[in-house]
Amino acid sequence: MTELLSTFYPWIKSLHVMAVISWMAGLFYLPRLFVYHAERGMSEGEPGSSFVTMEQKLLRLIMNPAMIVTWIAGLCLVFTPGIVDWGYAWPWVKAAAVLAMTWFHHWLGRQRKLLRDGQSLGGRRYRLMNEVPTLLMALIVVSVIVKF
Repeated sequence: MTELLSTFYPWIKSLHVMAVISWMAGLFYLPRLFVYHAERGMSEGEPGSSFVTMEQKLLRLIMNPAMIVTWIAGLCLVFTPGIVDWGYAWPWVKAAAVLAMTWFHHWLGRQRKLLRDGQSLGGRRYRLMNEVPTLLMALIVVSVIVKF
C-alpha cells in the first residue's frame, strides 16, 4: 500500500491542492454571502430566498465535496512514507489548524440554517468571522512551507 501511495504521490498532491483551493474559495465566500444576507436579505422577499439558495448550493455542491476530497487526499499524503516527520512541530500545528478549519466549515453550515430560518448574528459578526479562514490558511501554509 505504501509503495502505491509513493507511486501516485504527485497525483494525490495535485488533487489535494485543487481540493484545498476549492474549499478555501467557499470558506472565503460563504461568510461574505452571510453578510449580504444579514444586511440586505432578511426580509421574506426574493433577496432572502436568493441568498438561501446560493448559500445552500455553495455549501452542498462545492464546499462539502471539496472538504471531503481535501481530507482523503491529505490523509493519503500523511501516510505516504517519508513525507511527514511527526518529530517537528509543523505537522501538529497544521493538523490543529485543519481541524479548526473543519470546525469552522461545520459552524458555517449551522449558521446557514439559522439564516434560512430568519435568525442572524448580524453583518458585523459575519465580517469578523470572514477572517477566520484567512488566519488558519496562513498558519497552514507557513507550517507546510517553513516546516518548523
